[in-house]
Amino acid sequence: MAAKLHKIHAMDPTVMDAVTVLRMATIEGARTLGLDNITGSLEVGKKADVIVVDTNRPHLTPMYNPYSHIVYSATGTDVSHSIINGRLVMEDRQLLTIDLNEIMARAREKSLQVIEWISH
Repeated sequence: MAAKLHKIHAMDPTVMDAVTVLRMATIEGARTLGLDNITGSLEVGKKADVIVVDTNRPHLTPMYNPYSHIVYSATGTDVSHSIINGRLVMEDRQLLTIDLNEIMARAREKSLQVIEWISH
């Protein structure tokens, strides 16, 4: 979104290239938060949060520029694996560390409480 807004504002499709946007979302975002010494890039000693993107998808084929595809075309549904702080938490789109049905049931229960609270 940041890249698209800059392009529209400048009326220039070359503003905010994909590599710049990816850096903004990783190391530059961490630097802005003062966390670049512990996260934001893959380096020895830093926390490692990594996603694996399944690029064998119709909307990502053919792939001329991986950076552009990640920034402008890939979505969360293209993520097949997630590693948080070095721990595999999703494999082949299956959550490994939480019970999704339980979480959704609890969210529904809470939503009923909110609806009841709003209606009084």
